[in-house]
Amino acid sequence: MQTISRATAVIFLIFAAILWSTGGLLIKWVTWHPIAIAGIRSGISSLVMLAFFFLRYKKPLKKPDKYVILAGLNYAILVMLFVAANKLTTSANAILLQFTAPAWVLIFGALFFKERFSKKDVLVVGVVFIGMLLFFIGDLDSGGMVGNILAVLSGVSMALMIISLKKVTRHKPMEIIIWGNILTFLLAIPFYGSVDFTGANVTGILLLGVFQLGLSYIFFTTAISHVTALEGILIPVIEPLLNPVWVLLGTGEQPTPYAIIGGIIVLAAVLYHSLYKVGKVT
Repeated sequence: MQTISRATAVIFLIFAAILWSTGGLLIKWVTWHPIAIAGIRSGISSLVMLAFFFLRYKKPLKKPDKYVILAGLNYAILVMLFVAANKLTTSANAILLQFTAPAWVLIFGALFFKERFSKKDVLVVGVVFIGMLLFFIGDLDSGGMVGNILAVLSGVSMALMIISLKKVTRHKPMEIIIWGNILTFLLAIPFYGSVDFTGANVTGILLLGVFQLGLSYIFFTTAISHVTALEGILIPVIEPLLNPVWVLLGTGEQPTPYAIIGGIIVLAAVLYHSLYKVGKVT
C-alpha cells in the first residue's frame, strides 16, 4: 500500500475539514425529515467509502465485532442527532455544542472507567459547561432550545463513540465509519417513505453523501496517521469555524452574540485540553 507524504496528509486533512464544514448549509438545503437526511446521506457515503476501501486494500470489510457495532451505533445516534439539531437551531449552535464531546469523555472516563481526573481536566470541563450555558441563554426566546439540547446530546454520543473506539483493535478506522454509516442507513428506513426527490433535494443529498461525508472521511482516515498530533488537533477546528460562515452566506442565518461568545469559550477550552494532552501547553 502506497504511503503519502506529511505535506499531502496535511492538505487532505484541510480538505476533510472544509468538506465537513458544508454540512450545516446542505442539511438546511434538503427539505426532508432529519432522520431521512441522515440515513440517505450515510447510505450514499457508505457506498463511496466501500468503493475506495476495496480499491485501496483489495479486500472486503472485516466482520464487525461487538465493539465495532457499539461504536457504529453511537455514530448513528450522533449523526441523527446532529442533523436534527441543524434543523431546529442554528448551524453554529449545532456544531459548536457537538464540540463539547471532549468534556463528556473526561466525565464518563472518570465516572465509569475510574480514569484519573486532574485539576486541569476539572477546569476544562467547567469552562466548557460555562460556554455551553451561553448558547441556551441566547436561545431562550428564539425557539432553538430543543435543537440546542439535541446538539449537546450529539456531543454526548460523540464522546461515547470515542470511548467505544478505544476497544476496537482489529478494524481500520475507515471500516468503523463504513459500518456506522450502514447502521445509520438501516435505522433510518422507517423515515424514507415521505421523501420527495425534487432537483434541489437530490442535489443536496448527493453533495452531502458523496462529498460532505464520503470523500471527507476518505481524506481524514487516509491522512490522520501521517500528521503530527498538533496538526491532527488544530486542522479539524476549521470545521466549526467555517460551518456558520457557509450558512450565513447561503441562508443569512446568524448565531446570537451569546452563541458566538459561548462558541469561542468552548473551542478555546477544547483546544487547550487537546494541546496539554499532547504536551504542547502546560
